[in-house]
Amino acid sequence: MENEYKQVIVVRNDLRLSKGKLAVQVAHASATCIIKIIKAKDKTWEEWLWNWIEEGQKKVVVKVKDLDELKNVLVEAERLGLPTSFIIDAGKTEIPSGTPTCVGIGPAPANIIDKITGKLPIL
Repeated sequence: MENEYKQVIVVRNDLRLSKGKLAVQVAHASATCIIKIIKAKDKTWEEWLWNWIEEGQKKVVVKVKDLDELKNVLVEAERLGLPTSFIIDAGKTEIPSGTPTCVGIGPAPANIIDKITGKLPIL
């Protein structure tokens, strides 16, 4: 295997979510990406998924300042053909219903994801 694989979750820092709420949103983004890969039946994405699993399922959580930056990350990831998820909260606890909270990207080759998220600060 020549590539390293990872999944990156990008979260909005302006929402100031509690640790528990943040953990749940990150979990939603991660799981939703996996479900999307399975449903898509895309051979490349499936290969990336299995390679990522074999490597130990590396995940990184980074932050952006606001919704505009979050949307920019999503658009760029989709432009590069990466599996993504866009998580919108149901509004049952800390934030209003319909609030976008995070974006999941991957799993995919790290060198591709890093083109988008490599300079974002780790949360």
